[in-house]
Amino acid sequence: MFSWISFLTYAVVTAVTPGPNNIMSMSNGNRKGFKGALPFNLGILAGFSAVMILCTVFCSLLSAWIPKIKMPMLMVGACYMLYLAWETFRSSETIEENDSRDGFLSGLFLQFINPKIYIYCIMSMEAYILPFYSGQVLPLLGFALLLAFIGFIFTLLWSAFGSIFKWLFSKHAKFVNTLMALLLVYCAVSLFLA
Repeated sequence: MFSWISFLTYAVVTAVTPGPNNIMSMSNGNRKGFKGALPFNLGILAGFSAVMILCTVFCSLLSAWIPKIKMPMLMVGACYMLYLAWETFRSSETIEENDSRDGFLSGLFLQFINPKIYIYCIMSMEAYILPFYSGQVLPLLGFALLLAFIGFIFTLLWSAFGSIFKWLFSKHAKFVNTLMALLLVYCAVSLFLA
């Protein structure tokens, strides 16, 4: 049976943690306000959706052609999650900003070079979705768009509450990092419990 709790825990924890989209959204929100940062965030949504659909197609084809790769991919994914958990736990108390361009096209093109979202989709598909929905085009498309939407929601939140999140991560960094790290460990372990 499909585990919504494990899937959504992984998707939300991965989407909420700092990465290029969230840091740049926070920076844009701080500099331009929520409304001014919206074009960049809409670019993220468009690019994120495209990347999620392409990754879903890639994972579906690869899983159908080479079913023996599931366990190695799960192991690599679990190791990557444990690495992220360790890096999150021991990360510094400051968040670095990137003052790159901040328009729609910048948000769109950033998605095609953002390794975090590729891992996000590949792990979601291989570990949680494809075992239950392999070969079902509409559900897979729906999950790809759901992953993009979850990521988009958190970039909006980072943008809207940029200065608050920055303050929160700085003031309570150890607690937040420990919590995120433990959730990532839970996600890594849950890959092998299904």
